[in-house]
Amino acid sequence: MAWQWFHRLGSPRWFYQKTGAWLPWLALASAVLLATGAVWGLGFAPEDAKQGNSYRIIYIHVPAAFLALAGYYIMAVGGAIGLIWKMKLSFAVMRAAAPIGAVLTFIALFTGALWGKPTWGTYWVWDARITSMLILLFLYIGVIALGRAFAREQVADKACALLALVGTVNIPIIYKSVDWWFTLHQPATIRLTKASSIDPSMFYPLLTMIAGFYCFYAWTLIAHTRVLLLQREWRTQWVREALVEEK
Repeated sequence: MAWQWFHRLGSPRWFYQKTGAWLPWLALASAVLLATGAVWGLGFAPEDAKQGNSYRIIYIHVPAAFLALAGYYIMAVGGAIGLIWKMKLSFAVMRAAAPIGAVLTFIALFTGALWGKPTWGTYWVWDARITSMLILLFLYIGVIALGRAFAREQVADKACALLALVGTVNIPIIYKSVDWWFTLHQPATIRLTKASSIDPSMFYPLLTMIAGFYCFYAWTLIAHTRVLLLQREWRTQWVREALVEEK
């Protein structure tokens, strides 16, 4: 039963039909969580004793950075499943995740630069964390470029999957960069194995924003994957039927 469910989940038609009902709920959850977290964090969380109000950039910077890293794993896993089990859906998920991850990585770098100016006195330093995040942006862009460099879709999918898998080496480097090297970037304030070093009055709105970003990421990834499936499967009967039903 589990194996049949796995293959059913890998069916473009099944995915397209089932996920249509998820999108409104994900959009609603995203809007509520992001609005709540933004108002809570930007308007009601207390001012930091050392950084003042400049620390409030974390309510955008931290969720974007989290999703940039997690999204790369999603992209790489999609590529690996596509290479191993030849599933069209997983390749579509991989290709859909690339531009979303690139945008999130850019947001993380941009907001980090805005925070760095008042904190470090400069927008950019070749810090271990920042440099490895820049490499992550280049990896996302590389996957996007490879996907457009080949005329044959199957060849492009395999090339993207290989680059995505190779690039996973960079993810643990990003996570551990502040521990392995002397760096200006502050250590992680949210840890799974230790108590958080951030005050609860600042921490709870941050968690709300992170949850909102995850819901928004899921909504965006599913919506983009559905569009890619229509483009890839436009010759099939189920796509024509789906388009007729939606008119």
